[in-house]
Amino acid sequence: MSDLLLGLDLGTSSVKALLTDAAGATVASASAGHPLSTPRPGWSEQDPSDWLRSAVHAVREALARAAAAGHPDAGARVAAIGFSGQMHGSVLVDGSDEPVRPCILWNDSRSAAECAELDARIGAPEILARTGNRMLPGFTAPKVRWVQRHEPDAWRRTDCVLLPKDWLRLKLGEVRATDAADASGTLYFDVANRRWSEAMLRDLGMRTAQVPACHESQDVVDRLSPAMAAAMGLAAGTPMVAGAGDQAAAAIGAGITAPGRLAATLGTSGVLFAASDRFRASPDGALHAFCHALPGRWHLMSVMLSAGGSLRWFIDTLARDLDARAAAEGRAIHEILDEEAARIARGSDGVTFVPTLAGERCPVPNPTACGSFHGLTLATTQAHLARAVLEGVAASMALCLGQVRAAGIQPSEAITAGGGFASKLWAQMHADAFGIPLRPAAANEGSARGAALLAGLGVGVLGLETIENPVISGLPFNPDPEAHKPWEAILEKQLFLQRNGISPNVKIQPAEFLRGTDPGATSGRSRRK
Repeated sequence: MSDLLLGLDLGTSSVKALLTDAAGATVASASAGHPLSTPRPGWSEQDPSDWLRSAVHAVREALARAAAAGHPDAGARVAAIGFSGQMHGSVLVDGSDEPVRPCILWNDSRSAAECAELDARIGAPEILARTGNRMLPGFTAPKVRWVQRHEPDAWRRTDCVLLPKDWLRLKLGEVRATDAADASGTLYFDVANRRWSEAMLRDLGMRTAQVPACHESQDVVDRLSPAMAAAMGLAAGTPMVAGAGDQAAAAIGAGITAPGRLAATLGTSGVLFAASDRFRASPDGALHAFCHALPGRWHLMSVMLSAGGSLRWFIDTLARDLDARAAAEGRAIHEILDEEAARIARGSDGVTFVPTLAGERCPVPNPTACGSFHGLTLATTQAHLARAVLEGVAASMALCLGQVRAAGIQPSEAITAGGGFASKLWAQMHADAFGIPLRPAAANEGSARGAALLAGLGVGVLGLETIENPVISGLPFNPDPEAHKPWEAILEKQLFLQRNGISPNVKIQPAEFLRGTDPGATSGRSRRK
């Protein structure tokens, strides 16, 4: 019988185990959930031991499903194990590799003050020059600084700082290791040179021994221990590769590897992932500049925080009838929205929605930005608002693509994923705004499949040709030549509003405003344009 490959994807809510054959086709998969702790507002933590339990359960269930599908000996046929995982989390372990505190996750925002302190002490331009990225609470470095300042006893016990998937792999074997793709999100990694930044480690008060050895994603770094092999139903000594962070692994699984390839994902957030054959960074750090999960490859990534989230907010607050209508008519909500929004001309008759409901990372970084509608009149209808929301998100995503292009990557098409692109109207808007075709990706297992493919690369079960071409499903959405000029105007207006919108920390003094001496008026930040 042929070899099988196992991919383990450690997500925020579950661990997914995926078995593929040597060609990357899915044999069986299973997931097991684990809890999330939010002990204070803005805090997000997990107990790493829960991940290990989830991984064991997921693997055993995947093997059981493989047996039911005609592969009774699947556990013995696994040639290698690959890993993917949520990025940026800080797993602080002692000398026995046990966590000294819960893991602070990627979506934890407690370290805003530490970001400001590090920016002031090291210098924001210097951090960008060293790492290719801006200081953000989501990254690992400010989390480490928070522990140093607020939990000094925990920091004194810390022997090594690991990323989530790397702790999981360590517990399945015995070696501390990471990969360049995942390490890129720590903010103490030299992304351009694919190695730890000694300058950042020094300025963070970290010893070189407190970070694991860094490898390429497909490198075999450890082997499955007898105890964990027995617990999971696998063979002891099975090779384990370094793996990658979830975004890079998902790109491997979707075939976004060749320089110039672009993936667009429209979920709660909107993400663009552009592959490159050299290190590139945006001057203001609005784009994340990371190593890709293949040697000699990098990628730029934009993250728009409220993409599908903006539409969900609109439905929940301003179009509450849509859920009931969809249920009554037996149709999807996006089909009804498409019909209503399609009745309104491009530009929504002057109504513009700014989709910065949760602050923004890209295209205009502003953690305190607020969302807004502009251009409302007595003639504005719910259909206008619906179209404005769809256009506002598409415009923001297109502005993000503009930054990717400005960094030197010129994609000829975008491979799409995520529930938002189920809307044909929204997909066509993105094609028109991007000015390139959109091609829907075939349903795949995402990061878990990428992890399995990296395992296969690591032990020679498969070659690069297996992963280099995207798997497409359905017809492309081609840009409408008639839409070019209207969308140029929509993008210009969106960019202006994001640069000049009101944030909660902008205060207007009424008396000064009436006298025309309000200091904010000249900056454009104290009033909506």
